[in-house]
Amino acid sequence: MQLRYSFRLYPNTPQRASLARTFGCARVVFNDALRAREDARKAGEAFPAAGELSRKLITEAKRREERSWLREVSAVVLQQSLRDAELAYRNFFASLKGSRKGPKVGSPRFKSRKNSRQSIRFTANARWSITGGGRLSLPKIGAVKVKWSRSLPAKPSSVTVVKDSAGRYFASFVVDTDPAADAARMPDTDHTIGIDLGLAHFAVLSDGTKIDSSRFLRRAEKKLKKAQRELSHKQKGSKNREKARLRVARAHAKVTNARHEFHHQLSTQLIRDNQAIGMEDLAVSALARTPLAKSVHDAGWSTFVTMLEYKAARYGRTLVKIGRFEPTSQTCSACGIKDGPKPLNVREWTCTACGTLHDRDHNAAINIKTAAGLAASACGAPVRPGLVPAQREETGSHGFPPGPCAATRHRVRAGGPESSGFSPRSKSIHP
Repeated sequence: MQLRYSFRLYPNTPQRASLARTFGCARVVFNDALRAREDARKAGEAFPAAGELSRKLITEAKRREERSWLREVSAVVLQQSLRDAELAYRNFFASLKGSRKGPKVGSPRFKSRKNSRQSIRFTANARWSITGGGRLSLPKIGAVKVKWSRSLPAKPSSVTVVKDSAGRYFASFVVDTDPAADAARMPDTDHTIGIDLGLAHFAVLSDGTKIDSSRFLRRAEKKLKKAQRELSHKQKGSKNREKARLRVARAHAKVTNARHEFHHQLSTQLIRDNQAIGMEDLAVSALARTPLAKSVHDAGWSTFVTMLEYKAARYGRTLVKIGRFEPTSQTCSACGIKDGPKPLNVREWTCTACGTLHDRDHNAAINIKTAAGLAASACGAPVRPGLVPAQREETGSHGFPPGPCAATRHRVRAGGPESSGFSPRSKSIHP
């Protein structure tokens, strides 16, 4: 599979100027491509082909005086900028047709020189290389110093140079990993786990382990507020305002880096120790519109789940997601009786049927593991609630005559009609 490895770059002053020039040229070519397609659309003409755009916007533009500075940068960077514009339009049209997965995307927009994030991409034909001294040699830029935190597992196929909002430079390499080497790094294990993500604790595992939430944003709020207040007092367009903006961006970058490090370490540990992992399919975008929005964003569940997904695919592990409407926090993990919804302040509850005292999150993690089909009985067979015929007196079965046909039409999970997946309220997490 293809992965990205990112490393910090430390260009000197001339190299920073060359990178800024390259960022600007790539942005101009991208905007020219968008303008050419918009002009064709308004004129009712067919969109120009990629080859025609390359000839007009790069080859012929270099010969004109007003675009002669395009010759100062690598042509591969300009070609990749055109490909980015084509990809943006393909994603937009696929989103309109409904053939693209994920949220809807809008039409491509023009890039601004004031954007806080800039990037350029060099493919193999750009003749970039890694020197013997460990520097990254880029065409018409030079050999840039790289801070290597680890070695690359294989020869990269391309590199993207990124300047983020905090003024830092990074080199992102695309590498094809070796499946055999990945399998050797993570030998098979017979251990499985269920994970319940939350806010009081970042994660509670079915074996009783509780992983505290570090609350990186909450801990840095005082410093962020001070930096943001200083930024608001600076005059727009001044150098002091730019310095204040960098301080705010660096403070946010520090929070993001700490959160990503926490996610990487935890996800790697879970993938290494467990052959199969069960968890809920959370509706994070919906939870971000609730009063808990700041805490939800601070936890970073989506990034953590994404890390689990690609690491499970890389190392041959199994990641099972159950439906978000599964009543895992309402069901007793000992006897399977559904005890009904509970308010957020109830962290422990006693089952009215069997008398078992449950920790709310631990009980949910056990039910997630069971619902994912990862639990096993004493003989090693998988444990999962089976399907049973609904009784005529149960809700939803009135009006149908008793008999085999009615039982066939109405099959629900053990525990009553509410455990079939439908719930009058949208439950996304276990508070």
